[in-house]
Amino acid sequence: MAATDKLYDAFGELIYVLAMSDGVIEPVELAVIEKKLAEHEWGQAIKWSFDYEVKQNRSLEELYKKVIIYCERHGPDSEYAFLIEVLEEVAHANAEFHASERKVLDSFVSDLTKKFKADIERINKRSNSLD
Repeated sequence: MAATDKLYDAFGELIYVLAMSDGVIEPVELAVIEKKLAEHEWGQAIKWSFDYEVKQNRSLEELYKKVIIYCERHGPDSEYAFLIEVLEEVAHANAEFHASERKVLDSFVSDLTKKFKADIERINKRSNSLD
């Protein structure tokens, strides 16, 4: 499998982690995912990976760790900006949560997004220092 294919697999996995963070993938979240991925050249591959994870029902924490390990190996990539955009739109897709649920989800999404951005920055710095 090419490096690009594996990167987009990782994207699908991380989108799944975020969408499942509250225990269920809401229809509105799925609609946002499908819309955003339809706009991307590799959207079908990312969606395939997402759908595969839906069927596997793996640990979200373990899956997140797997994605970070792959991104570290892959190194910097301009496509990470697209992934972060998708994650943020999915996170804010469902406006029908009660205030307490929204607070918990927003906290998780914020933490996940910050952690992913920090991990990507660390990966980029490490790769740049090797040059």
